[in-house]
Amino acid sequence: MVRKIGGPRRKSRYKLKKERREKGKISVSRFMQSFEAGQRVNLSIEPSIHKGAYHLRFIGKSGIIKGKRGNCYEVCIHDGGKEKLLIVHPVHLKSAGKE
Repeated sequence: MVRKIGGPRRKSRYKLKKERREKGKISVSRFMQSFEAGQRVNLSIEPSIHKGAYHLRFIGKSGIIKGKRGNCYEVCIHDGGKEKLLIVHPVHLKSAGKE
């Protein structure tokens, strides 16, 4: 039987590496930040927190908040001409201004 080698974070050593000054605990304000529906956000993954992280192919993309689902937000992005909905924890998001 064929088995898959590795998991969703396979071959991501350099993508998820933090700079020397960024290492350590994250700020509570970044963990607890809130967004409104229709607000534009950038996807920037926080490597030290695995919950609510999106797939690594979406690093650096920007999208629009569609709504909230539990503690996470629904972010709509365009990938290859298709509209995709990601469920992302706010620690992995940065505000990009209003639209």
